[in-house]
Amino acid sequence: MLINPAFAQQAATTAAATVDPAVAAANPLRILFQFLVIFVVFYFFLIRPQQKKMREHQMMQMNVSRGDTIVTSGGIVGKVIRSNPEDLLVEISEGVRVVVVRDRVLGRRSEPTKPFTEEESVNDNTKKGSEGLKDVLTKK
Repeated sequence: MLINPAFAQQAATTAAATVDPAVAAANPLRILFQFLVIFVVFYFFLIRPQQKKMREHQMMQMNVSRGDTIVTSGGIVGKVIRSNPEDLLVEISEGVRVVVVRDRVLGRRSEPTKPFTEEESVNDNTKKGSEGLKDVLTKK
């Protein structure tokens, strides 16, 4: 007489349910409790810190004002000249001003950046073409 293991397991489960009905009812509650614990862990370790970080970033974007040095999402660094609720007028170089949407501000810099010297600037070379490029690439 060979008994299939699946039938044996089913017989053991039905026997336990007939002996103690609380055992059969506790199994779904235990699974529900496990899902609840997993959700709480995800909330406190993933969702809540992300929401806090997002709120801080939005507050920083709303508090950008005239005179602040900012970094945009495109990597452009500039000084805020004018501030509106939706956009900012940013001076990225002497005499060069651009309008930046306030939502595209990544962060504020505490100290303004120092301008490049003439030696560091590639655009100030008087040589043209490959001669100027060769000098720039070989400059130490």
